[in-house]
Amino acid sequence: MIEPVMRGPRKTLRSGFTELGSLRVHHTHGGRGSPVLFIHGLGSSGYIEWRFNLESTAQRHRVYAPDLPGFGRSEKPRARYGVPYFTRFIERYMEARGLRSAAVVGASLGGRIALELALKNPRRVSKLVLVNALGFGRPNVHVSYGLVMIPKLGEAVMNVARDALHLAPSQLIRRLAGRLAGASHDLKRTMDDAYLDNLRELYAADGYHDAYLATVRSLATPMALFGGPHNVTKRLNELKIPVQLIWGADDPLFPVAHAELAHSMIQRSKLAVIEGAGHTPQAERPEEFNRVLRRFLDN
Repeated sequence: MIEPVMRGPRKTLRSGFTELGSLRVHHTHGGRGSPVLFIHGLGSSGYIEWRFNLESTAQRHRVYAPDLPGFGRSEKPRARYGVPYFTRFIERYMEARGLRSAAVVGASLGGRIALELALKNPRRVSKLVLVNALGFGRPNVHVSYGLVMIPKLGEAVMNVARDALHLAPSQLIRRLAGRLAGASHDLKRTMDDAYLDNLRELYAADGYHDAYLATVRSLATPMALFGGPHNVTKRLNELKIPVQLIWGADDPLFPVAHAELAHSMIQRSKLAVIEGAGHTPQAERPEEFNRVLRRFLDN
């Protein structure tokens, strides 16, 4: 098994498994101080999504980054995957770790899960950080997401993606992934060999394809992909906690206009737009991202 690479001046993090009832969960954790919980996005994991951020945050805080069920190295049960399911999982995880409350950081789908947690159970969330998050309008969805909605075709697309990760040259993978994410930076640094190895492991895992497809399909409505109840702009005035929005300026999926709308509707919010970053500023511009995150968490 390929172990995740942890970066930083001191190796303060541990990676392992914990049991939540009958569910075996992989998580990365460590550090000291007030707790910060990281929630990854679709098709990722705690150790992949936050590979440039956990060590930095752990210098001042106690960090937790679980792999959601169906993703990373966590168990991949047959379940009704979707925002409600993942939100219940986060609540159970916090209970098991003794976390009555934490600052919660969520990216993309993980941001929508963090939002759901804050709206459903506000006592659990002391501060909220939303990174290019789902929930503030209809995204500009790539055609590949439409294909995976179709039974059997979606399964074929996932098999092709798995095979391509193993057969295609790393340079080609980086170029295609960068185009989808709107990234225009040093892709060899952001998507280094360790990252690609972890991605290959993820796509090869039993049950991952089913979990991914079930999650994507849960976000679809008969009228529009990622529409309907997943747009929570009408509820943003319910948020009374400090909120930091961090957005890549060149995100092709969730444009900056989404962040600006949310910022205008959340009373105690701040917005940081990171130039030269696309959908994943936490990996594309980690130094700037970590500065914004540190300043918000420490104030």
